[in-house]
Amino acid sequence: MLEAFGASDPGCVRANNEDYYLIAPSIGLYVVADGMGGAQAGEHASKLATETLWDEVHHKGSDGGAQMLVQAFRQANQRVMEAAAGDPSLEGMGTTMVAVLAKDGELWIASVGDSRAYLFDNGQLRAITEDQTWVNEVGRRLGIEEEILKNHPMRHVLTMAIGVSEQLRVLTYLVKPAPGTMLLLCSDGLHGVAPEEDMRRVLNNGGSLESKCEALIATAKEHGGPDNITVVLLRAA
Repeated sequence: MLEAFGASDPGCVRANNEDYYLIAPSIGLYVVADGMGGAQAGEHASKLATETLWDEVHHKGSDGGAQMLVQAFRQANQRVMEAAAGDPSLEGMGTTMVAVLAKDGELWIASVGDSRAYLFDNGQLRAITEDQTWVNEVGRRLGIEEEILKNHPMRHVLTMAIGVSEQLRVLTYLVKPAPGTMLLLCSDGLHGVAPEEDMRRVLNNGGSLESKCEALIATAKEHGGPDNITVVLLRAA
């Protein structure tokens, strides 16, 4: 059994919220997506991609684990690209996405872009997913120092996103959480703004998942909240 709660906030700077999240325990699916694109395009991309995942899992079932998620991500990629091609106002839209598919005590995780999944266990916070960004896949491999990367002009550049290219590289992971273990899904409005030590402290405090989600969003806003902030928390029973 999983307990779950999610919340989203536009942050302190942006007027609209291009993030989207889903909690669907009936099919074991949990998603955070961070849209991008002009006007309302980012909002459309994140919602369309997430709804496509729901459609795929709802109609095909959760059997297949990672393979099922990868196929669903590819279908989402296709649908976002087709929507953009059919409407000039949606041109250039795309979204990052991280999703969890729960079945028989196992959590299959898939991600594209820089929305992340973290595991919190025994007071320790650990990132499970790897960012598909220039910083992570190019800058660090070139040996550029972390302090330089924090302010590098390429620091916000994604190397992969849904709706951008036919060639989609989906990363997958498997977690078998012990009772009490928490899984955090979030957009970069949280992890790119709030220090991980602050995130760990919030998760380590007592209280409900709802209060923790609210505290995580408040922490990002205390650090300026320059982007939309979305969190989904899962706790294994």
